[in-house]
Amino acid sequence: MAYNLADIKTRMQKSIASLRDELVGLRTGRASASLLEPVSVEAYGSRTPLSQLATITVPEPRMLSVQVWDRQLANAVEKAIRDSGLGLNPMGEGQVIRVPLPELNEERRRDLTKVAHNYAEAARVAIRHIRRDGMDALKKAEKDGDMSQDDARAQTDVVQKTTDAHVAEVDALVAAKEAEIMQV
Repeated sequence: MAYNLADIKTRMQKSIASLRDELVGLRTGRASASLLEPVSVEAYGSRTPLSQLATITVPEPRMLSVQVWDRQLANAVEKAIRDSGLGLNPMGEGQVIRVPLPELNEERRRDLTKVAHNYAEAARVAIRHIRRDGMDALKKAEKDGDMSQDDARAQTDVVQKTTDAHVAEVDALVAAKEAEIMQV
């Protein structure tokens, strides 16, 4: 593996993008169409993402509306939302399924912040693994004579600063999500 700083930065950004996607899925008490992204429905003989079977809108701050395109799938969509583990209780009205979001209590908010912190820790670990890969590549390049010891030391500092910046970004993301979850 050859040392490539741009590759290291790209991989770290992908870890942060993955964290952002996971945090978006955490329910904060406000309705968001992205809340139903992980839901898949048994339709047409296979598991199909809900977004490919219906339009999801937010008519009110605490309500989602799911407009199913195929009337025959309305019951399957309703069942998939109910069984998704998101703690939602959809109400079917023909092709439209209304999904009210229950109020978050203090205990549930604390649980959600713990989940957010777990996601953040997983992202930090991924970033540290990427740093380790970069450091190993630098050591190999120095050992093979492809890079001088001074260059390797300078690049080691660059990799560490890049890692620190990405870990700080993870910390900022999780702090913002925690504040969003805990706000009443």
